[in-house]
Amino acid sequence: MNRPKKCISVEEARGLQNNWKNSRGKEILRGQGYEDTREFSFSVEELQEYLDYVKEKSREQGIENPGIRIYFAAYPKNGPKKSYSTVFLAPTKDVAALETEGESGNNYEIEPLNTVNGGRPPTEY
Repeated sequence: MNRPKKCISVEEARGLQNNWKNSRGKEILRGQGYEDTREFSFSVEELQEYLDYVKEKSREQGIENPGIRIYFAAYPKNGPKKSYSTVFLAPTKDVAALETEGESGNNYEIEPLNTVNGGRPPTEY
């Protein structure tokens, strides 16, 4: 199998992570008073299961080229996860149509995916 076109090097990934830690990470620490989660893990199996689900549901809607948008989010302050950051994956409508429709393109008829594991403390890349 060929390497996907949008892969980046390990060095570039480390640089991007360091940029985040040295800017947003410091501000979150200052504002929240604790080091927040900054990396999230999905198993390949659960990602594949969700992608297959989105493809199937999208086809049922006549959408041939759906996408996935990743949103940053945070748990409630009074909840069991102490307002830690999280991410959720949200299906989009046909990727080609997003540029021409001028709308968000989110497909609200398919549920987002959240149940991820976040590092506390965060794992360094």
